[in-house]
Amino acid sequence: MTDAVYYLDRADRPRLAYRHVAGAGPTIVFLPGYMSDMAGGKATALFDRAVAEGRACLLLDYAGCGLSDGLFSQQTLIDWRGDVLDLIDAKAEGPVIIVGSSMGGWLMLLVALAMTERDGAERVAGLVGIAAAPDFTDWGFTSEEKAIILAEGELREETPYGDQPYVTTRGFWQSGEANRLLEAEIPLTCPVRLLHGQEDGDVPPEISLRLSSALASDDVQVILVKGGDHRLSRDSDIALLIDTVARLATSN
Repeated sequence: MTDAVYYLDRADRPRLAYRHVAGAGPTIVFLPGYMSDMAGGKATALFDRAVAEGRACLLLDYAGCGLSDGLFSQQTLIDWRGDVLDLIDAKAEGPVIIVGSSMGGWLMLLVALAMTERDGAERVAGLVGIAAAPDFTDWGFTSEEKAIILAEGELREETPYGDQPYVTTRGFWQSGEANRLLEAEIPLTCPVRLLHGQEDGDVPPEISLRLSSALASDDVQVILVKGGDHRLSRDSDIALLIDTVARLATSN
């Protein structure tokens, strides 16, 4: 059943929940944002379209998130990169198109870099960022907030996106700071599409422009969406996302 949730058991890391449908490649892999999961509207819409068109698609919950095992407070950015790589290795054959939302856009880059170094550039057929937020441990916190994270071990913030506060731990923050990307060239040469709402109050559209400049690829497009917020979850936004992914998929 295409709506079934499966689990990947691992010896040294928490069990991961995922959804997967086999089909024509490249496999579309969706990476959720911080404290998000594979049940969101964008992930579900991409998966449903992949099923309808007979394309391979993989959704997942990071350790400590959604239906996956593990404690959220014990995870780091690099732990989650490992989660994504483990599931791609287990379920995705051949090239992948990685779609990353917000923090998932940072992970998208880290995963693509790891796969390119390990498997060759041809393994990553394309990247699609949705309000991609690389380096947000740097620009996303004030100096006072960073001091709280380091001194107290975590920062709790209210969020309009759920009833639970956003929690940033010292371990996660330090992992992010150790894996910043925007201050040097990012050696990825695949096609990249960066969708960003002009009314995004969480990730400034400037971040997508900085990312475009940092990427080595000559095939990078930044698409600014008038009236779009951080989520880019309106019907028109999701239609744009589906069309963007489809164009990359059919060009491979």
